[in-house]
Amino acid sequence: MPTLIPNPTRVEAAGNKPKIIREHIGRVNSATPGVSIAHMTSPAGWMEPGQTPQFDEYTLVLGGFLRVESRTGDLDVRAGQAVIAHAGEWVRYSTPDGADYISVCIPAFSPGTVHRDPD
Repeated sequence: MPTLIPNPTRVEAAGNKPKIIREHIGRVNSATPGVSIAHMTSPAGWMEPGQTPQFDEYTLVLGGFLRVESRTGDLDVRAGQAVIAHAGEWVRYSTPDGADYISVCIPAFSPGTVHRDPD
C-alpha cells in the first residue's frame, strides 16, 4: 500500500537569516534515506555558507529567484526554472529578493553529507 505523508516537518536552516524548510520526504519526516523533498521559503537577503555535498540537488523555483554560485560562474534561477547542482561540486545558494522553491536531494540530504564551508 502507498505511504501517506500527512504533513511536513520543519527543519532548521543554515544561513544568515531565518528560512523555512518543510521536509515532506527525507531522513527526518519519513525516514527515507534515498531521497529528500522539501519546500523552501527564503527571505530577501538570505545566504548560506558554501557547500560541497555528496548528493545531487534538483531545485524548482516556484516564485522569486534563487542565486546559485559555483566555481565556474553564477546562475539566477527564476520562477518556472530549475537547476541541478551535482554531487561533489562547490555551490552557494542565496535569495537576494526572496524565493519559494522545491528542493530534491538524491540521496537524501543529511548534515553529515552536505560538507558546508567553515564559518
